[in-house]
Amino acid sequence: MISGTHNAIEDPRNKDIKIFINGELFAREEAKISVFDSGYLVGDGIWEAFRVHQGQMIFVDKHLDRMWQSAKVIGLKLPFSKTELLQNVRKTLDANVMKDHIHVRVMVTRGFKKTPSQDPRLTISGPNVVIIAEHKIASEETKNKGITLFTSTIRRGSPDYLDPRLNCHSKLHEVQALIQALEAGADEALMLDVHGFVATCNATNFFMVRGEEVWTSTGQYCMNGITRGNVIQVCKENNIICKEKNFSLFDVYGADECFVTGTFGGLTPVIKVDGRTIGEGTPGTVTSQLSTLYKSLVEKEINS
Repeated sequence: MISGTHNAIEDPRNKDIKIFINGELFAREEAKISVFDSGYLVGDGIWEAFRVHQGQMIFVDKHLDRMWQSAKVIGLKLPFSKTELLQNVRKTLDANVMKDHIHVRVMVTRGFKKTPSQDPRLTISGPNVVIIAEHKIASEETKNKGITLFTSTIRRGSPDYLDPRLNCHSKLHEVQALIQALEAGADEALMLDVHGFVATCNATNFFMVRGEEVWTSTGQYCMNGITRGNVIQVCKENNIICKEKNFSLFDVYGADECFVTGTFGGLTPVIKVDGRTIGEGTPGTVTSQLSTLYKSLVEKEINS
């Protein structure tokens, strides 16, 4: 098993899942999209991923708000409502008899192109919608052991050319950052912003603990993750000081604890950054406390 925040326990049921494509359900091996799809050709699309526990789609309203905002940003008119999209998600879940520990990914691209091109005017169909739901439980081994990070030379983009808050299909720079980290022997990549401050990781949001304070980036140069926002929320609700601020690797190397957040893994401890051991090299007490508080927030969402 690879090491990282997306480690999942192997589940044989995923071999037989049905995948939603534009109103129809297909067996996994038959689920295909045209080579003329805008997402495949030029990365022209948006996506969201969320969890399903005990039949409830967790924090789904926040995820859909972000998807609709992303659609507006790229000038993609969605010909369906949030309610209609959720009905199709539910259709997919029901077809797969899925209720608990499910990871759902919804992808929307601009549509099929007449010919390979960036030009949106050459799109000859409405948006393509794909919904993939899988049985996924995060590896407890990863949470218990923690992960290691390597600081990539690939910077998070500036908002004036590809706003890092946009959850789009164009993820090549993040893939490049992760490749650097893997080649350096780390699990995932830490990424700086255009000013040299710590921004985020290649697929998760980064936090550090210093004394009694929790720090994360300003949010200007990172995906404003739903889990990130929820952790900031539980800090405020429990009188834990949480600062969104600029800080550098100088601060990270001397941190008491570090952790990353994401929809799939929740909170995952970081035990090393660029070969420097963080704290005692084991998951810290504040990280553990926040993990418990986050789980309580999820339970509240399930029972709401």
